[in-house]
Amino acid sequence: MMVTRDTMELREDAIRAQYAAALGLLSGFDHAPRLAKASAPAAEAERSPGIGARPRFRSTVPGMAARSTARPGGVRLYERIEGFGDGLISPLQASALSALRRSVAIALALGEAVSAQSGLAELKKANLEGRLPEAKRAEFTDLLAGEALAVLYTFANSAAFLLAPHLGATTVEIGEVEEVLTDNAPLALQGALWELDQDIATFASDEPRLVATLAAFAEALMQKVALRAQTAGGTAAFTGSSWKVEADGLAISGFKPARAAKGGALAMQFKKPQEVVGNHIAKYQSMRLAKMLMAYDFERRLNPFAELGGFIFTFMGDGKPGTGKTTLIQMMAGLLNDYCKVAGYPFRYQNFSIDQIDSYQGKSGQNAKAFVDNVLDPAVIGFGTIDDIDQVAGKRGDRQSSAGQQEVTAVFMGAFAGANTVVRGNCTFGMFSNFPENVDDALRQRAGARFLVDGPQSREDYIDILSLLLGKNHQIPLGAHDLFAAQEIKRAVAASFEGHSRPHEAGLVKVWDKVAVDIGPLDTIAKLGAYLKAIQQADERFTGRAVKNITDAVKVRAMDFELPDEWMENPDLFLFKGYDEKLAMIRGLMTPITVEMVVQEINRYADSEFRYADKSDEVAIEGMVREFGRQEEAKRRYLEGKANG
Repeated sequence: MMVTRDTMELREDAIRAQYAAALGLLSGFDHAPRLAKASAPAAEAERSPGIGARPRFRSTVPGMAARSTARPGGVRLYERIEGFGDGLISPLQASALSALRRSVAIALALGEAVSAQSGLAELKKANLEGRLPEAKRAEFTDLLAGEALAVLYTFANSAAFLLAPHLGATTVEIGEVEEVLTDNAPLALQGALWELDQDIATFASDEPRLVATLAAFAEALMQKVALRAQTAGGTAAFTGSSWKVEADGLAISGFKPARAAKGGALAMQFKKPQEVVGNHIAKYQSMRLAKMLMAYDFERRLNPFAELGGFIFTFMGDGKPGTGKTTLIQMMAGLLNDYCKVAGYPFRYQNFSIDQIDSYQGKSGQNAKAFVDNVLDPAVIGFGTIDDIDQVAGKRGDRQSSAGQQEVTAVFMGAFAGANTVVRGNCTFGMFSNFPENVDDALRQRAGARFLVDGPQSREDYIDILSLLLGKNHQIPLGAHDLFAAQEIKRAVAASFEGHSRPHEAGLVKVWDKVAVDIGPLDTIAKLGAYLKAIQQADERFTGRAVKNITDAVKVRAMDFELPDEWMENPDLFLFKGYDEKLAMIRGLMTPITVEMVVQEINRYADSEFRYADKSDEVAIEGMVREFGRQEEAKRRYLEGKANG
């Protein structure tokens, strides 16, 4: 049975009333670790004579600090974070400190609200006055532990939420949080901030890693506290209600993480799948990829599809002008935008275009790196597109490519399949071009999937697109035609895949026919491997990376199922389940790999490579012919002028 929550406002004046206590905690306190071991030296205050130190924090709950025989360590988070600069605090440091102070203040204010609601406030008062009945002692202890867990979780939840806009692609693995104390809320915060100070000293070597460390600690603390809360008493007041911090847009709802909507509203005219005519395989794979992205697990920071090997990280969409590449982008972005709204996930779409190629040396590469980092951000669902990549990224060695285009090529090659590339499954990159033969061969081969965007093909397609674009402001009869029946996706896709049982490009057909004569039907791995080798002999650009892209596409075909629409409409059915449960549900839908799948994907990929190579060679030959013609004309004019002179 679903419990209805009444959302209360956590008032801004109550939060700001805690600012002094929050600043005191960040400025300095002593803590003797009880569960964790120190891994970094305590911060030492270094001040010029006459400059007073910030006051150290003392608990506002008398008599509740735990005793320990261990030697206390000084915790000065403010000074620890200030130490990353060159004497003048940077905007990122200021943002981090502001987020931490705000998070501590929100946690303390919420602790007071929970305490008043659960009756703990009265028990605290009775205990302070020495009139707490012995019969209430166990309840008092439970409620103190419940408040401590609520305060810890709210601090971590708020910090993760407020820091989210400042995160880049840098990530830090800090391990498990150990110093989780539940004696009372003030001590719990001291223990958490002590361990955070240790982690900053250990893992944060620069500003990007500082913010990544703060975010990683917040995530790890939320996980540890939520696990502890499963068996703890005294949490009913926290789990049975919800609060909203209006100024931040932060929703606090028990031991569930809030998601910062970092993507912003998209100014784009979205398209529905039925508005994409033709392009059956490209449309089908785009729709499936949108649902695949939604399987990403924010806590594990991994997608089950990426673990199973059926995730499309990069793809190339190519076709003639006017065949529907922009419509395909609008459709996929629209699907992701709608799915993320339902699930409450942050969605970020970015496009990299020719406008970001800069004449200033190094700036184009910086722009490309920022684009990649924004889409890779593990805290969002990301979709990045590079339109007209043949103009944006230059061919290496091509004298007509600018330095900026060469910089962009280098960045994209490293990002899409470099030594440090980590595919988490939260984002995908689509490269689109009318002239893919002009894209650098190595960069093009980093596109794991190929979407041939060939637009409407059949008579039915052209009737459908005419009807769609005319709209409804006419009285022209439709005639003998079943509108949009040809766009029925599963039937159209099956026919499209079947069409690749034989190759299409003339160069590949020759290879196919020769292999068929030499070894017969391709019904074993050995014969399939022989076919791949024959393709490589015909086109030396067909390398091991091509084979990897083909096998990745085959694995995608093995997952030739669509996640049910109900799973996107009702997040509890799939999206909000744990990672392992999602993985098991996806495994249950998988189908075995067949010879037909492998043959079709080899032909589909090789057809595209032969198509690109033939066009690329033809373009190069035409260029040389023009150059020879100019040389001959120049020679003729030179000799003519010499004769006249």
